[in-house]
Amino acid sequence: MRVAVAGGGPGGLFLATLLRRADPSIEVTVFERNRADDTFGFGVVFSDRTLAGIHEADPVLRQALTEHGRHWDDIEVRLKGERIRCGGNGMAAVARRTLLALMQARARDVGADLRFSTEVTLDDLADHDLVVAADGTGSRIRERLEAGLGVEVETADAKFIWFGTDHLFDGLTFVHERSPDGVFAVHGYPISDEVSTFIVETDEASWRRAGLDEFDVTQPPGASDPVSKAYLEKLFADQIDGATLLTNNSRWGNFRTRRTRRWHTLAPRPVAFLGDAVHTAHFSVGSGTKMAMEDAVELARAIAASPDDLGAALAAYEAAAQPSVERIQNSARPSLSWWEHFGRYHDEFEPWQFAYHFLSRSIGDARLARRAPDFVDASHRGWVRTHGAEPLDTPFSHAGWSTPTRMTTVSATAVGGDLPIADTPRPGGWAARVEAPDGEDGLPAVFAELRRLAALGDRAPVLVAVHGGTPLTRTLVCEQARIGDRLPAVLVDDEGGDDGGESLRDRAVTAVLSGRADLVGVPA
Repeated sequence: MRVAVAGGGPGGLFLATLLRRADPSIEVTVFERNRADDTFGFGVVFSDRTLAGIHEADPVLRQALTEHGRHWDDIEVRLKGERIRCGGNGMAAVARRTLLALMQARARDVGADLRFSTEVTLDDLADHDLVVAADGTGSRIRERLEAGLGVEVETADAKFIWFGTDHLFDGLTFVHERSPDGVFAVHGYPISDEVSTFIVETDEASWRRAGLDEFDVTQPPGASDPVSKAYLEKLFADQIDGATLLTNNSRWGNFRTRRTRRWHTLAPRPVAFLGDAVHTAHFSVGSGTKMAMEDAVELARAIAASPDDLGAALAAYEAAAQPSVERIQNSARPSLSWWEHFGRYHDEFEPWQFAYHFLSRSIGDARLARRAPDFVDASHRGWVRTHGAEPLDTPFSHAGWSTPTRMTTVSATAVGGDLPIADTPRPGGWAARVEAPDGEDGLPAVFAELRRLAALGDRAPVLVAVHGGTPLTRTLVCEQARIGDRLPAVLVDDEGGDDGGESLRDRAVTAVLSGRADLVGVPA
């Protein structure tokens, strides 16, 4: 069998290694458009919990992380002069250039043919039995075949830019600073003994107010944005001890989440896709390189199992690899959403609650407590200091209506059995029933309804009961109500009992303690 791999990133190189190890009779050629020592970006990060399958397949990544990488256990959140740490988050990172060099050497050692400075099209590879498109988000091969693959792309609102810095963070560190133009945040983590990755995010309005929108992003890859570098070095100078930001194709962009229904085709010839060519997940979950390498594991395994039937092999590859990617993408969406709204959270919450809100964006209180009991205990103490009781045991009162706890019943006609739900104001107080949309594109219309309700002044509802939609859209509607429009919000939990290992009570604790909702409602 002759296999052509378009793309010499970690996913493509790992696949070449695994195929040659599984069956030395397979001829594998990797075609990479860039030079061997070119690389865009700075570092790659992996969670300890996700590495077992990759390490078992081949030791090259373990070697890179052990001999050249940095490891840490704590995540640190910096806000308003405070530094809050959360343990139990074992992670490791390595410089991308170092990782690629080791993976290139490993692929050559097992007999793969690596050809750099060579860009190929599907037509150029007609003499190969299988083409693997591992050529990233801008995959030319995917674009050629896209009509039959079922591709969906969502573009985030937040702006981001990728730098390095010669300041060494202790581990994964999230830094938030307000400038006169808006709130900016950093994802920073060490990738060697000399350099850290330094990713900055902000909202578009702040980005424009700061004058960071003038760089021509249509230039070919290579040039970096010097104005943004200078602005951010000054803004974060105290956080990085006056260190320098390092550029490498550093320019602003909007993250694009790609989902693809089919990862292979047999016409006009057998083609398989892996990594960013068919799926992306926001970098805040640190899984892009990991997902590509796990794709390589499953694709190599499927080919080895059915070397004489590529149709069966590629179908088996999809069936094995897609569920894990779907779980990561579903987890990444709430994380990405958090970064689209973090300026609001920066201004609304005390540091302890901000950190809890951030770290619980994709995980519930109980699971977070198993991972980081000290952090969760401190968060609960922060709530008790303010309210005098644990989150769900805290009374709630507003506009003459009260309830002794933060979990209450919600029926079609009332909240808590005595606050009527109505469409128009009622004497003596009322609650408005607000339906969350099924998708985020429906949020603007719901937010307009919240503004209308808030504008009723003395006749405004005591609270809004938010139901329907998805867990994410319900949460976003609740936050808009209570933070944006100052309408207390009841998050109606429509999920029933246990969901994904989280109990109803656990979801309620997480929602209230994080400030996502004032109360949690359950069907009467």
